[in-house]
Amino acid sequence: MKSIEIFAGGGGLTLGVSNAGFKHVFLVEYDSDSVNTLRYNNKSHYNKKDFSWIHENDIHNVGFSNYQYNIDLLCGGPPCQPFSIGGKHQAYNDKRDLFSEASRALNEIRPKAFVFENVRGLLRKNFSKYFGYILMQLTHPDLRKKESEEWMKHLERLEKYHTSTIAKDIQYNVVFRLVNAADYGIPQKRERVIIVGFRSDINAKWSFPEPTHSKLSLDYSKWVSGEYWKRHNIKTNLKQAQIFNPSLSEISYNKKPWVTIRDVISDLPDPRRNTGIINHIYQSGARIYPGHTGSILDEPSKTIKAGGHGVPGGENMIVLDNASVRYLTVREAARIQTFPDDYIFPCSWTESMRQIGNAVPVKLGQIIADSVKETLKSSVWSNNKYHGGKTF
Repeated sequence: MKSIEIFAGGGGLTLGVSNAGFKHVFLVEYDSDSVNTLRYNNKSHYNKKDFSWIHENDIHNVGFSNYQYNIDLLCGGPPCQPFSIGGKHQAYNDKRDLFSEASRALNEIRPKAFVFENVRGLLRKNFSKYFGYILMQLTHPDLRKKESEEWMKHLERLEKYHTSTIAKDIQYNVVFRLVNAADYGIPQKRERVIIVGFRSDINAKWSFPEPTHSKLSLDYSKWVSGEYWKRHNIKTNLKQAQIFNPSLSEISYNKKPWVTIRDVISDLPDPRRNTGIINHIYQSGARIYPGHTGSILDEPSKTIKAGGHGVPGGENMIVLDNASVRYLTVREAARIQTFPDDYIFPCSWTESMRQIGNAVPVKLGQIIADSVKETLKSSVWSNNKYHGGKTF
């Protein structure tokens, strides 16, 4: 199955979608450092002979009409800064709000399905009307905003179009959900809005994959069975369970435990030594101060954010067993985002952390993309206008 990605960044969603079995035929990213990362990993992870599929360009300058009705999946993460909790919260007044360009790409490509990702701030109450506008644009990408038209006026037209009985040129059945990456086995409490749509001529019957991991199961493995500590050769007092949560021993869990930072980095040597491991280099200067406390080893990480020193909340720091803190290395942060160890970030620590912090966790992207792929494989095209009602 063929895919196109927009706003690709350093490749988290790109790799996840590729691992799910989609073949990228076109990818666009504006940032040159991110493009360099994609190209550096081109041969080892995307099995491409050259870089012709990776385009460094402003999406405003890119046309997609040549791919119309010939792509299975369009995916990407429109810039999140307009909606980020840590940003200026300007939404539609922020020139980095590029959901309109995502809608344009959707209209020109008309893929069978799409997957877009963004920050949980998109669901803030004061953005609710604009988020509804985003969803309407993705539902009816053919009804384009006029050059001088205010978004509220465009929303009115979309609503009238949506509720009318006139035949639509093309539309998508769109759903969204706020998901926590930790619930899918990613060692990070990363909440993201995932928006998925299927073209209306496809009888998709899709729903979000069920979570496979839980905090309660992690608590059980720590404070009742003790399996977590045994696995890491750590002595602890299980009597704490009665203080921590007396009801834990009475509950049966059918989900796996959340994956912790210790689970995924404990086999890496101390970066303060010369390890010789690519991207596993010590970065000095970490310290605790109010609002900047780091992540606990025996829990999933806080959300890895785009940036280096002084990231709000200390998401790029870990608290060690002796209560001291240090910055995550690039390799550790990449593992927390579920990049494989042979996916290399050929840039500075600060730039690498920016790319990693902006990325979709590879495993989460793969889980969503694989679910979409399986649905497409078993679905029927019901509209002869497009492809003659074939099963694919």
